[in-house]
Amino acid sequence: MIKKILSLFFILLLLSCNSNRKGENAGISIGGEIVNPKSEYVVIAKGDCIVDSVKLEKDNTFLYSSKNLTPGLYSFRHNEYQVMHLEPGDSIMLRVNTMDFDESLTYTGVGAEKNNLLIEMFLYNEAESRLMPKLYILPPAEFQKKIDSMKTERIIFYNEFKKNNTVSENFSKIVSASINYDYYSKKELYASAYNARERFSGPEEFPKKFYSYRDDIDFNNNQLKTYYPYFLFLNRYFDNMAYEEYNGIHWFDRKSYIHNLHKMELIGDIVKDEELRNNLLRLSARRYLLNGKNAEKENDIKEYFLRLSTNEAYKKEITKLAEATIKLTPGEKIPNVLLVDANNNNRSLRDVIKKHTVLYFWSSNSIKHYRDIHSRAAELHDRFPEYDFVAINTDSHFKKWRETINNNGYTKSYEYQIDDLDDAERKLVLNSMNKAIILDHKGRILENNANIFVVNIETLLLGHLNK
Repeated sequence: MIKKILSLFFILLLLSCNSNRKGENAGISIGGEIVNPKSEYVVIAKGDCIVDSVKLEKDNTFLYSSKNLTPGLYSFRHNEYQVMHLEPGDSIMLRVNTMDFDESLTYTGVGAEKNNLLIEMFLYNEAESRLMPKLYILPPAEFQKKIDSMKTERIIFYNEFKKNNTVSENFSKIVSASINYDYYSKKELYASAYNARERFSGPEEFPKKFYSYRDDIDFNNNQLKTYYPYFLFLNRYFDNMAYEEYNGIHWFDRKSYIHNLHKMELIGDIVKDEELRNNLLRLSARRYLLNGKNAEKENDIKEYFLRLSTNEAYKKEITKLAEATIKLTPGEKIPNVLLVDANNNNRSLRDVIKKHTVLYFWSSNSIKHYRDIHSRAAELHDRFPEYDFVAINTDSHFKKWRETINNNGYTKSYEYQIDDLDDAERKLVLNSMNKAIILDHKGRILENNANIFVVNIETLLLGHLNK
């Protein structure tokens, strides 16, 4: 499923690119080895534009050279992706194992040190992110002290790097942006967490200069527009600015109609860089559509996006997504996709529904997930025997799927595999393996985007039985 999503993303990039490239007349080379490759190609891109698609050799190595690349951030993509900084004279070799992508990625050659630094900082950010939920419940002043300390550690780390390495002005700006925008982003996420809980706990006093950085935001940084720390910060910033527009009318909810309508309006008014604006608008529209429960409002968000966006590929994507999500709103009949049972017989999804039913999805590629989700479904089935819990496998290998359900002792009458994955992914909007769909006994949708792992699932199941 993920590979198909990435393939679609690459197609969108190609459609949205301007093929004219300008650059300095100096060589840049990028090559390396992909361990456990997932496809035959490595994609090199700058922003939303694919520079080239390089085919792997038989030994899973690749090499790409060009004299027409401008200095700055690029990305290489192979199932997953990571950014790299390139400038004239660089000749870097990378090695990455797709089984542990970010942690295994290393560079050698001219220009390697700075890119290894970017990976170290990325992993540092990842480690910090896992700690942040505990910090978001702190009082504002205490939270400020914690992240100030984190930022100082990052600056010291970079200063030590500069003592032993010569860095260009361009690269130095990238690192500074990574440190600063990650810091700002944490503050914006804290503000979102605060806004979400304020109606329960009441207002608290913030340090006077907590939001002082907002006075100097560059909303149109062409060099950073696809750099994750910068893009993530802007997305979180607009979440909080949108809430200021409707505060007092509705509580803070990123998935709500009023939130995304105000957010898209602010993005359209403030962000002038076309590519950056289109990407921020797309993210907001997708978030609402993937969580929407009202066909009229979903159509409104789609139409508003079409008016604001100038990216034709994104317009087609959002239009198709809206068409699918509208057919999945509560009250609609579940799309009648084709399934295969454990005896290799075709069954239509609607024919499987005999009573109130929960559909959940899994893949053999994630052993922990499919064991956890089957265990959770069995637990809920014991508590709610009024429901059938139907497991739908999203793999394409029938024998492997049947072997998995046999080896784990799963009840075959509740196990099905999708026959046409492309059709089912489109009609059922399978954007997450934790997605669950709750149906009544006639196959009408009660909940289009549930999650059987969340704490309120039992309340939902009980509530629909009592209606």
